[in-house]
Amino acid sequence: MEQPNVTHDGDARLTPRFWLAVVMTGVAAGLFGDLLMWILALAERVAFNYHSGSFQGAVNAASGLRRVSSLVLAGVIGATSWYLIRRYLRGERAEIDDALWSGDGELSPRRSLLTSIVSEVVIGMGVSLGREAAPKLMGGASGSVLAKWFNLTTAQKRLLVACGGGAGLAAVYNVPLGGALFTAEVLFGSFALPVVFPALVTSLIATAVAWIYLPTSATYADIPNYRFSASLLIWSLLAGVVIGVLAIFYVRLIGWVSFHRATGVHLFWAMPLAFALVGVIGLAYPELFGNGKDMAHEAFLGLGSVGLLFALFTLKPLVTALTLGSGAAGGVFTPFLATGAVLGGFLGALWLHLWPGAPLGAFAVVGAAAMIGAVMQAPLAGLVLVLELTHGGFNLAVPMMAATAIATLLVRQVDGYSIYSARLPPREVEPT
Repeated sequence: MEQPNVTHDGDARLTPRFWLAVVMTGVAAGLFGDLLMWILALAERVAFNYHSGSFQGAVNAASGLRRVSSLVLAGVIGATSWYLIRRYLRGERAEIDDALWSGDGELSPRRSLLTSIVSEVVIGMGVSLGREAAPKLMGGASGSVLAKWFNLTTAQKRLLVACGGGAGLAAVYNVPLGGALFTAEVLFGSFALPVVFPALVTSLIATAVAWIYLPTSATYADIPNYRFSASLLIWSLLAGVVIGVLAIFYVRLIGWVSFHRATGVHLFWAMPLAFALVGVIGLAYPELFGNGKDMAHEAFLGLGSVGLLFALFTLKPLVTALTLGSGAAGGVFTPFLATGAVLGGFLGALWLHLWPGAPLGAFAVVGAAAMIGAVMQAPLAGLVLVLELTHGGFNLAVPMMAATAIATLLVRQVDGYSIYSARLPPREVEPT
C-alpha cells in the first residue's frame, strides 16, 4: 500500500485553476475580515464610546440605562433587518455549515453579506454572540462565488468553501494554523493532505491580508507562560469529566433553542425582549456583554473571585442561548471558549484549597481548550486555537490534551453532536 496522501487528490482535484481560486479566496476572506471587524468597531464606538483597551471597560463606564437601551435598540435593528432578509431572500443559502454538510457548498453572496453586517452591528452593540460567524460565512461565500467563476466541480467547490470558512476565522483571530485545522476537522472532516494543504494556504493568505487593518499580536495578549505541575495534571483528569458533562448540556441547549427559535413576525417582539433581558442581567454582570473576549482574558490572567467565576460560567451560555433563541444570527465560538475559561478558573480555585501552588490562570487555559474542543467535537482544532489565541500554554500541553480528550469523548459517546451540527435544521426522512 502506498501512502494515500501522495497518490491522488481524491474527489477535489488540486488543479492550477483550483489553486488560483484558493489564493483569491484567501485574499477575499482577509479583506472581508477587515471590513467586518471595522463595522464591529464602529458599532462599539457608537454604542459604548469604545476606542481602545477592553470593551468590558467601556461597558462598565456606561450607565445602566445606556446598557439596556443599547441592547433593546440592537433587538429592533436585528429583528427588522433579519425579518426583511429572510423574507425577501428566502431560499438563498447563508449558513455555511448547512451548505457544506447538507448541500453542495452553494452560498448566496448577497444574503451572506447582509446577514454578516447585521450580525457584527448587533454584537458591537453588546449582544452575547461570537464575532467569528460573519467572517467565516463571508470566507465561504467568497469561495462559492469563485468556484462558479472558475467553473470548478462540486467537490472542488465544497473544499474551497470550507477553506474560505476556516480562513475567515483565521483572519479575525490571527490564528492561521487553527483556521486550517478548523477547516479540516470541523468544516470538511478530513485530515488528508489534499484537504489540509489548501486549507493551510487559504488561512495563511487570509491572516496576512487581514494585517492591513487587524493587529499581528495575539488575541489574548500578555498571558504568562504557565508551568506544568502534577497538581494541574491530576486536576485536568477530573475537570475533563465535569467539563464534558456540562458540554453535553450546552450542546443540547444550543440545539433546542435553534429548533425553537423565533421566526417571521415573532422576531419583532422576541428579539428586543430577549436582548432587553440580557441587558438587565448585564447590569449586575457587564462581562456578559459582547462575545466574552474580555471575560476569557481576565480568567487567563488569573483574575476574578470564586463567586464571579461561578456566576459567569453559569450565565454566559444561558444568555447566548437566549440570544440565539430570539432569532439572532451569530457565532458561538468565543462565548463557549470564555465559558470554558471561567469554568476552569472556578474549578481551579476550588482545587487550590486541596492542592495549592498552581496559578489560577493555568486552570482557565486548560478549561478553555477542553470546553471548546468538546463542544466543537474538534479536539485538535480546539487545542491549537487556544495555543494560538494566547501565544502560550505550550508547557500546559499535557493537561490540556488530557482534559480535552476526556471532555470530547464524553460528548461524543452521549450525543455526538457539536454546537455547529446541533444548530442545523432537522432533516426530513423519506418514508421507506
